[in-house]
Amino acid sequence: MNIRTLFGGFGLALLLAGCGGGDGNLAAAAGNDAAPLTQIAAPNGGNWAEIVSQTPEGGFRLGNPDAPVKLVEYASFTCPHCRDFAATASEALRNTYVRSGQVSWEFRSFLLNAPDVALSLLAACQPPAAYFRTVDQLYAQQNEFMGNIDDAERQRLQPLAPEQMIAPLARAMDLDTFFARRGMPETRFDQCLASRQAVQQLTDANERAVSREGVTGTPTFFINGERLENVADWPGLEPRLRTAIGS
Repeated sequence: MNIRTLFGGFGLALLLAGCGGGDGNLAAAAGNDAAPLTQIAAPNGGNWAEIVSQTPEGGFRLGNPDAPVKLVEYASFTCPHCRDFAATASEALRNTYVRSGQVSWEFRSFLLNAPDVALSLLAACQPPAAYFRTVDQLYAQQNEFMGNIDDAERQRLQPLAPEQMIAPLARAMDLDTFFARRGMPETRFDQCLASRQAVQQLTDANERAVSREGVTGTPTFFINGERLENVADWPGLEPRLRTAIGS
């Protein structure tokens, strides 16, 4: 999916067809979800839940890069089901699973529509250590951002070429205020949204996710490279993590 495809339908609707909750609770529970996890010590007495690195696939990984269980989440910033997952799962994932060193959690932004482009670019422009915190905060304000884009705003932006639409769309969503409050200067805000290279990397990663991984909607989860079918929420995902850990 290229940038023109993403922006091409913007004037018609903010399509969320690829966002679906699925049957998250169909995943079979296994193991004791309350059992304490064996801890793998972080170097220098550190905390795995504070270690973030960018991955070659374009995602951001939280935790032990050599964790025996590697969780990958494909998520859209505009997807309500992804927002709900973040609200219910982020704390437990960080403080129980990632912190143990047994699980690493990689977030890969998946583009469903035009607003996802602006949101993904700006989130990635934050310092890596702030990335997962920023993701949670963006989800917490998802309704506000999306509510700022009414029919009049779409008509105003529609005549612009896709590459020219990104920054005005971000400002219409009030993302400039959001990121300014988190220390991003206006010049940095503009540079992040104007980077053709970053946009190309985003859309290339999206196309790889679709063609190689078979991702068509969000949220989609992988554990150690295996796609999880019918898992789209925390009650469905946590037992699968426990099974992978072996507890």
